[in-house]
Amino acid sequence: MSCNNSDDIPAGGDNESRPFTAAEVEQLRKKANGGKRLVICYMSIGEAEDYRYYWQENWTKNPPEWIAAENPDWPGNYKVKYWNEEWQGLIYKNQHSYLNKIIAAGFDGVYLDIIDAFEYFEE
Repeated sequence: MSCNNSDDIPAGGDNESRPFTAAEVEQLRKKANGGKRLVICYMSIGEAEDYRYYWQENWTKNPPEWIAAENPDWPGNYKVKYWNEEWQGLIYKNQHSYLNKIIAAGFDGVYLDIIDAFEYFEE
């Protein structure tokens, strides 16, 4: 992605099911013309994704109680009971959380997705 000159670049929080390293984020920050850009990390707070580093293989057949139905429009994405402490710990509350890995990798910001997850549970 460093072969272009866009001013910002979105990226997932992981690369091949492992968190990005600070060196990888720094490489993304470099524009083709030598300039710098913002590197924003994507993070879904309303769905668990089976291709993220935090996903455990046994969850597909034996999911934790906070995982709800699979999103029919996005295979591998599962609605989550976002108010659950275990999910919150994975995403932002504990020292090994997704957010802490994003911060450690040096991303410039975070794009939060599925912030409307409450709509799924209103029905």
